[in-house]
Amino acid sequence: MKSKIALLLPYFLLTLISCENNSSDKQTPIEAEPIFMDLSSYYSQSNLKSTNGEGVPENLRVLKAEYFTTGESGKIGRTVFFMNVGNKKLDADFVPHLDFSLDGTTDITYYIDENRPSSDLALSETTAAIQRAMATWDGVTCSNLNMTQLPYSGKPTGFIAALLGFGGSFNYFGDVTHCGWLPTSFFDLIDVDGGSYILGVTFTIIFTNSDYDNNKKADVAWREIYYNDGFSWRIGDHYDLETIALHESGHGLSQGHFGKAFLDAGTGKVHFSPRSVMNAAYSGIQTHIEKTDNAGHCSIWANWPN
Repeated sequence: MKSKIALLLPYFLLTLISCENNSSDKQTPIEAEPIFMDLSSYYSQSNLKSTNGEGVPENLRVLKAEYFTTGESGKIGRTVFFMNVGNKKLDADFVPHLDFSLDGTTDITYYIDENRPSSDLALSETTAAIQRAMATWDGVTCSNLNMTQLPYSGKPTGFIAALLGFGGSFNYFGDVTHCGWLPTSFFDLIDVDGGSYILGVTFTIIFTNSDYDNNKKADVAWREIYYNDGFSWRIGDHYDLETIALHESGHGLSQGHFGKAFLDAGTGKVHFSPRSVMNAAYSGIQTHIEKTDNAGHCSIWANWPN
């Protein structure tokens, strides 16, 4: 694993957001300019195989990762682009016709991998918390996602996990795949300062050279969510899994980070304006969709699948 980390680190040149240390009237944006990194050295390794022996598909690439941090760390979650697409405004959307080709329906599907359990919670607890989070997004009345959970197959998941040597598969399992809990060493690869303050991360995998609906955005194949097993996970307490799953599932459904943040010099805590599910750091239990989160969701999904 050390050789893989050594290979990858030169490309992980992150510029972290610095929080203001004075007063709440000086706020720092959640998102700075996007950072572009290169994973071409991984894609070019012909010996890269998944747990099932599959090689990296030529028609799929990693576009970005959006990670969620602890509030106590003073670090703010970032969006990291892994593909130099030449357009800093390029993002990615699901496309109904392409979605149909993967799972046979235009419904938004999700999958929960139970092969990588939390060290702190029973599988029944983690599965139920993730299901509640997905149901909360499905319950937003402006959209009609017909959200469906695909049955657990027992097979290993994870395009990113396979790519970085943590076992997994390059295959599709659902539009939003909750790939389970991985050690902090996996999250260390996302930030040169280490992954000890990263609670969860959502990766977007796209089809290469594809803009089926001509909206000048990459076409999403699927998204993968990973949780950091280096933390003590809880239900209804700090760190609450449903809250974090709700945030990461928002990314899974194409929402980005929202709001501004500032560091309170007196308490050392990060505060948000406004507070929302899609803030880029954990600020306590949030299991309901706020107005800003609702608006962001509706702007993306109100017309689906048209």
